[in-house]
Amino acid sequence: MKNIVWKPQEKQRIFLSRPEYEVLYGGAAGGGKSDAAIMLPLQQIHIPWFKAVIIRKTYPQLSELMDKADNYYKRAFPRAKYNQQKHRWTFPSGATVDFGSMHNRGARENFRGKQYDLVIFDELTHFTWDEYSFMFSRNRPSGPGTFVCMRSTTNPGGIGHAWVKDRFITAAPPMTPVEEIVRVPDAEGNLQELRRKRIFVPARVFDNQALLRNDPMYVANLGMLGEMERKAQLEGSWDSFSGQVFTEWINDPNQYLDGRWTHVIEPYTIPKWWKIYRGFDWGFAKPFAVGWFAIDPDGRMIMVREYYGCTGTPNEGLKIESHQVAAKIREIEATDPNIAGHDVFGVADPTIFDRSTGPSVADSMAASPNYVSWSPGDHKRIPGKMQLHYRLAFSEDGFPMLQVFKTCKHFIRTFPSLVYSESDVEDVDTRQEDHAYDMVRYVAMANPIGSRQNALAAPIPPDDPLDLYADKRPKATFYRV
Repeated sequence: MKNIVWKPQEKQRIFLSRPEYEVLYGGAAGGGKSDAAIMLPLQQIHIPWFKAVIIRKTYPQLSELMDKADNYYKRAFPRAKYNQQKHRWTFPSGATVDFGSMHNRGARENFRGKQYDLVIFDELTHFTWDEYSFMFSRNRPSGPGTFVCMRSTTNPGGIGHAWVKDRFITAAPPMTPVEEIVRVPDAEGNLQELRRKRIFVPARVFDNQALLRNDPMYVANLGMLGEMERKAQLEGSWDSFSGQVFTEWINDPNQYLDGRWTHVIEPYTIPKWWKIYRGFDWGFAKPFAVGWFAIDPDGRMIMVREYYGCTGTPNEGLKIESHQVAAKIREIEATDPNIAGHDVFGVADPTIFDRSTGPSVADSMAASPNYVSWSPGDHKRIPGKMQLHYRLAFSEDGFPMLQVFKTCKHFIRTFPSLVYSESDVEDVDTRQEDHAYDMVRYVAMANPIGSRQNALAAPIPPDDPLDLYADKRPKATFYRV
């Protein structure tokens, strides 16, 4: 009679058997992510040179995983040994499974020079893109016959929420492989095209029948969470999560045309007599962000255009000079029908006026022929953040005081994913891709408004088949021409 130590459930089995180079598993609480992560290396520990590593953000967070490993590994392989100092399991074949953390840049460097056939990140949204992508270089075969890959588990929320969502969630529907073409030179310097695939395997508590058999009321525990956290942990929503700064944000495509009860709207023609503000957050190695905002007669800010200096890699700047940015700004302001012919007032990060090491960024952008002028923005962080809370609040007529054209893709991508800082719980974590946020903060501080009560106690769901929110969708006047 076989002694079965652990048997995967259906979603765990799918995760364990996927052939793609990168696989993300989970997206909600209770899906059996930790068990799957721990058992994954055992598929290859018969290979003597096989090496795996399981990574959490901090070492204390590894304790649950290490307890599970102690339970499963000892029972399945009684001769396996654990080295407390190295945090390493060594199996009878010689294969190893390490446990590691990456709590800061120095900790990341501890992995340099090492190689692993299998790299597993637990709670991937706790990591930055730089930390995750760094391990691509450590992920290579230790010998023949190993399956080299990256695997991750996660729930929504955390400093890496935006890039994880972009890479795995919005890139394709669940269980749909995404193929990335990578162009690299060969030994002779000729460009070759290589392909890597990735996929998202979703799992919720309902996919973990073992857990529900042991504790049928766990679903009730998740149901008692606050609305934002419940949607993330129970339903696997990537649009609401614990630690989200701007929980007021609603992006409802069904409301784009009439503009009510949504912050994202369909583009329309701005009247020529409306003033335009241009906001700017400078970046070189990191992205820069330029945004144009029309101010309507009620003082509402409408973001009509963006120019975002990103390579396509999360939080990586174009590394172009400020005079080149100025040239593009001039081109946009001369050709965009919603900006050309308007009075444009520029407000920017005050650091662009710094002349301590020579001419400032502002000096360079003001030089001919691409004259672009700026005034220093108010850099107060908490007042600026509160101005955005006031503007995101919905009035009884269904309109907020800040709306964004749906064409402003980078703002829509990064702004709602911002999380709070762990060291300053009132402020946004500045390690994120927060450049569009800083840019709009300067414009909001140049057009301050008073505190406003949000007419929505909770966001109106896009899908409202019973019309339960009909009273929250009144007709209203909207300034469109």
